[in-house]
Amino acid sequence: MIRLFNVYYPIRTLVLLGGEALLVWTSFMMAAILRHPEDYYVVLNYEGGYLKVLVATVAVLVFSHLFDLYEPGRWSARGELYFRLLLVPGILALALGALAYVFPRVLLGNNAAVLGLMLVTVALFGWRMMYAWLSQRPYLRERVYVLGTGERAQRLVNGLRTRSELGIQVSGWSGNVEGELTREAIALHLMELIREQGVHRVIVAMSDRRGTLPVMEMLQLRLSGIKIEEATSWLEKISGRIELDNLYPSWLIFAEGFRFSAGFLLLRRILAVIAAGVLLLIVLPILPFVILAIKLDSRGPVLYRQKRVGLAGKVFHCYKFRTMRQDAEADTGATWALDDDPRITKVGKFLRTTRLDELPQLWCVLKGDMSFVGPRPERPEFVEMLANEIPFYTVRNAVRPGITGWAQVRYKYGNTIIKNMSAGLDIMIMFQTIKIVLIGRGAQ
Repeated sequence: MIRLFNVYYPIRTLVLLGGEALLVWTSFMMAAILRHPEDYYVVLNYEGGYLKVLVATVAVLVFSHLFDLYEPGRWSARGELYFRLLLVPGILALALGALAYVFPRVLLGNNAAVLGLMLVTVALFGWRMMYAWLSQRPYLRERVYVLGTGERAQRLVNGLRTRSELGIQVSGWSGNVEGELTREAIALHLMELIREQGVHRVIVAMSDRRGTLPVMEMLQLRLSGIKIEEATSWLEKISGRIELDNLYPSWLIFAEGFRFSAGFLLLRRILAVIAAGVLLLIVLPILPFVILAIKLDSRGPVLYRQKRVGLAGKVFHCYKFRTMRQDAEADTGATWALDDDPRITKVGKFLRTTRLDELPQLWCVLKGDMSFVGPRPERPEFVEMLANEIPFYTVRNAVRPGITGWAQVRYKYGNTIIKNMSAGLDIMIMFQTIKIVLIGRGAQ
């Protein structure tokens, strides 16, 4: 750990950020020189070239931060890292293209910006591969101590040891304490390991903390710059979902991920409206064919209107293309759809597989009842039942439900609560949804 401006930073993060900034700057500088071999001095010194390169470099770093590329613990797999990495130059290219359309002289001339983006893409991928190798070196691995025993702590230790891309080295855990597991024994074991190996982080995985949690020692470590974290956060990073067992209200209150500032909510709403509007324009030509197929396949209305629970528990009407026969719930009442459900029509099965049945929900997004990305909207009957079975289930109602979301792209049905919110995560889920629609899997 290095202390800068009274804040502790991991060496590995500074190496990653510093190396990336240098490579991005160098890539744009090389592009300017290669595209202006005879007058690059004039372009850089008298046409604001250095400032343009600096702005482009900062933009790459900002986009990388928005996509959590400096937080290895947020990556669920190496493939996800490279997917996020590819989005950075892609979105920057769109931004620069729009900017150049309005202000043509704002970019480096003679297609230097295009060449710079190409060099940046190659440099970022090459640097991340190099960094992946460097992060395995002992001097860049982060050493942690898992405070706790039992199945949950053991599962966390095993998960951290198998996820080498996280750059984590488990220096020890309370399961190695000899003799009786008292507060004093655990504290002694922890402090000895910190003195001998220089632990950077302590992860608390105790199910019962009364009388065994070394509070004063942990406070001392916290004041010395060592991070103290809940096991729930790390188990979420490893599995990609929140574990509801041993979930404490304090973790929800203090955990990262709830970004509810007014500016962020406004940005998120703008992104949702733009995404819904653009998608609606794209699919508009195929809507008549979908309507015709539904009418020819079975009796009943084309649209299916259903009550769903939205923001702050408010009930709204959600619209979908009808995929079941008209009397699907006449005898059973409200029930979930099953695999090979006999109530689903032939056209309905195709619409569900391709997600075309959810296109009318774009109107719900434009109205403000839903967002493009968010937790799956459920019916009031199911919400009441799930709230009694799943702890903190109603926390989902803190945000608008979405057409797509983390649970929809990762699991068929989600019984987790939504915690993480960011513009980068929203965009990544949108791209994941496109992929899922193309290969035909995901939530029903």
